Amino acid sequence: MALIIRSGTIRNCMQSITSGSLSSSFPAAAQTQSIVQSSNLKLHCNALTNSKISQGFIIPMRNCSSQPAKQEPRPDKLYSEIEIELRAHDPAVLKSYSWFMNSAANELEINVTKSHAPENSYKQLKTLLRSAFVHKKQRVQYEYRTFYHFFTLKHLTGSTADTYLEYVQRNLPEGVSMKVIKTELQRKLPHLNPPTAAK
Repeated sequence: MALIIRSGTIRNCMQSITSGSLSSSFPAAAQTQSIVQSSNLKLHCNALTNSKISQGFIIPMRNCSSQPAKQEPRPDKLYSEIEIELRAHDPAVLKSYSWFMNSAANELEINVTKSHAPENSYKQLKTLLRSAFVHKKQRVQYEYRTFYHFFTLKHLTGSTADTYLEYVQRNLPEGVSMKVIKTELQRKLPHLNPPTAAK
C-alpha cells in the first residue's frame, strides 16, 4: 500500500508511525497501523527510507540488493588484419616510437607482417602575409612536413588486440597521431546463401 504525503519529510512520517498519530492524518493508514507497530516495524521503516519523494508522492524505488542475472560468456573476437597508421612532424620521434611498437609486438608474440615508412614526407606549403594589415606584397611561406609509418598485424584475437593497442596508446608521445583499421572475422549469416540454379 502506498501512502500519500503532502507535507513533512520521511523522518516526520516515521515518527508519526511510531507514535500512533498517523491514523488521524491518514484514515487509510488506520488498518496498517497495527501492522507497523508489530515486529515488522523495521521492514516498513526501511521501505520508507528507500522510497523517493516526487511531487508529494512516495514512489517505491527498485530494490538494488538483488543479485544481477548471470550473463553468458561471449566468444572472443577474431581479427584477420589490423592496420595501424602513424603520423608525426618529427622523424626522430616517429622512428623511436615505431621501434617501441615493434618491441611490444615481439614480446606479445604478435605477427607483424609489414612495418615500413615512406622515404618522402608529405609536404604542404601555406602562404601568409608577413603583416596582418599592411605590406600586402610582402608574404612568407610555411612548409608543413608530415612523416608516416605503417604497421600490419595478422591473426589477432580481441583480447590480444585490446591489450596491445591500449598499451601502445598509453605511451603515445606528443606530436604523434595513430589511426587503427580493424578487419573482423564473423560467421556467415544464415540468410546469405547463394542463389539456387533455376530448373
